[in-house]
Amino acid sequence: MSFREDNDAYDAWLATQCEVIKKDVTYKHLRMKKNAFIFLRATYFRWARTIPNLCPDLMDAPQVLGVGDMHLENFGTWRDADGRLVWGVNDFDEAAIMPYPLDLVRLATSIRLAPKLDVSNPAAAEALLDGYREGLGQPQPALLHEGETWLRPYAERPDAKPEKFWKEVASYPKARPPPKIARRLIASLPKDVESVRFCARVAGSGSLGRPRHVAVAFWRGGHLLREAKALVPSAWTWASGEKFSASHFLDIANGRYRAPDPFLDIHSNFIFRRLAADSRKIELGANAGAKLRAELFRAMGFDLASIHAAGSPGAAALRADLKKRPRGWLNAAAKAMVAAVKRDYDEWRN
Repeated sequence: MSFREDNDAYDAWLATQCEVIKKDVTYKHLRMKKNAFIFLRATYFRWARTIPNLCPDLMDAPQVLGVGDMHLENFGTWRDADGRLVWGVNDFDEAAIMPYPLDLVRLATSIRLAPKLDVSNPAAAEALLDGYREGLGQPQPALLHEGETWLRPYAERPDAKPEKFWKEVASYPKARPPPKIARRLIASLPKDVESVRFCARVAGSGSLGRPRHVAVAFWRGGHLLREAKALVPSAWTWASGEKFSASHFLDIANGRYRAPDPFLDIHSNFIFRRLAADSRKIELGANAGAKLRAELFRAMGFDLASIHAAGSPGAAALRADLKKRPRGWLNAAAKAMVAAVKRDYDEWRN
């Protein structure tokens, strides 16, 4: 199928899974024309459809509970149950059971498509693999004020000021979530908040079109935010024609080697979470202020390995399979996928 046919089919399917905000889908389609990096972020459904045929030698690898929509900007910060500031993968909407190399290939592909790359593509792929091997050996979360303080310039960029965050919050338009979603948002707030207003929020790339409801509360001198975003089955199962099963979202987000966000939860097919100036997705790929260096890619590979190692078949099986892979396999697969993404991007843009 052509990309446009797949896009139409996915949009039609999405409308059967949740209420779709049509103007946000239109905005998504416009953003997809901006550059190939944004296009990749917005089109995981197409990736899931095409990679089995484009990289058939990866499909016999051990299967893990994978991220699916793995890319350079699928990392962010949050506070764990002890208030520690954590960095790592923070979007699991597309989590599904799949061969473990696919997450690595998508991440390497997004790096190739990003600006401000400070290392060669082969070196970036090797850095990812170096970090992945290290993560399989000693999986653990990245804490920004303890073990991984060097990551703070990427997580706390000068242009990501709290004032900018709160100005954006003030601009959220008023909205009325469904009653059960409104009740759950209120229940996630302290009981003695002074006021609550409900708003709509537009964010993300691949998830554009899904409803996002936000509760903005005033409590003890400042504001608190909670978001509810519609959860739909992974596009991986859509693309492969598998029967849809229960969501893997919380299983992977709360994995054994993570320091999970205690506010993250699922109710009524919505993802509930805390929003804050220090709890957000980090933008690195487009118009980023920080150079993209090999040390950052190693950290990304490490975090991804910590996610994969938490479940079956385990770190030992993944290490054994990695040793069998030919030298340069990740760079070669990413190069092939970049060519495919650019073909689809050109079709869409023209």
